Amino acid sequence: MYLDYFGLKETPFSIAPDPRYLYMSDKHKDALAHLIYGVRNEGGFILVTGEVGTGKTTICRCLMEQLPEQTQVAYVFNPRLNAIELLTTICDEFQIQVARDEQTTKCLIDRIFNYLLQSHAAGRNPVLIIDEAQNLSIEVLEQIRLLTNLETSRKKLLQVVLIGQPELRDLLKRHELRQLAQRITARYHLSPLSRREVALYVNHRLAVSGQPLPLFPERVLKQVYRVTQGIPRLINLVCDRALLGTYAEDRERVTLSVLKRASAEVFGSENRGCLGEGYSLKLRLLVLVLLLAIGGWLLVALGGLGQ
Repeated sequence: MYLDYFGLKETPFSIAPDPRYLYMSDKHKDALAHLIYGVRNEGGFILVTGEVGTGKTTICRCLMEQLPEQTQVAYVFNPRLNAIELLTTICDEFQIQVARDEQTTKCLIDRIFNYLLQSHAAGRNPVLIIDEAQNLSIEVLEQIRLLTNLETSRKKLLQVVLIGQPELRDLLKRHELRQLAQRITARYHLSPLSRREVALYVNHRLAVSGQPLPLFPERVLKQVYRVTQGIPRLINLVCDRALLGTYAEDRERVTLSVLKRASAEVFGSENRGCLGEGYSLKLRLLVLVLLLAIGGWLLVALGGLGQ
């Protein structure tokens, strides 16, 4: 709706994980470097965690675009599966033919092992990527570990990339999963953007979509950071709403008042972030003053009763 108005070729703040819009902050560079190192190192497991909306899936898509031609990828994005369902999904992703009467744990594992051996002989490198891996059960994680048992004297025949929310780190600390945890050769936790990075992120996405001019003034960008706490997905939602509101008001740049309304629409309440840290501080001080006043009144009242 607002694309022509602002001279944009496409929506700059879509929440789709488009690698073209990936702003490579220092944190994202480190995360991608850990993934690339892990894959090239031909180890066992690679772990990337981060809060919801920090860009883990986008980093994963970026990795997939940079993998060598001989790499074969099985990408699992719905890990709420039991062991047999996961093994079947892996076969589907690697295009391993399995008959209906062979869909048992043993048959599926045998098929996958044969595929890994053939791939190794042909110089190919199979990689299994599991997104939202915090949803995997202990049973399924143990089954995945068993798949990595097949190895030569120099390398694992299957590499596994686990991508998930912080709960995944806690899950892997479980005693039952200690063998898997010991096989993680590279790990990285992706944290939210800093205030400076939020400004760079917003202007980067505008530039990619065809608008080199900053549509968000500096003070507005500071408020964007305040209400989103540097989480890219929330930044996208708020900025998209803000551009729509700016277009509706026939303005050239986003204002604080427009951003405040956009934040209220995204978060469902004006009390979420858009009121600012100063408001919370004033509210706490007011409560403290009231408590002191009540305490003083009670002391006077009790003193009067004592007389």
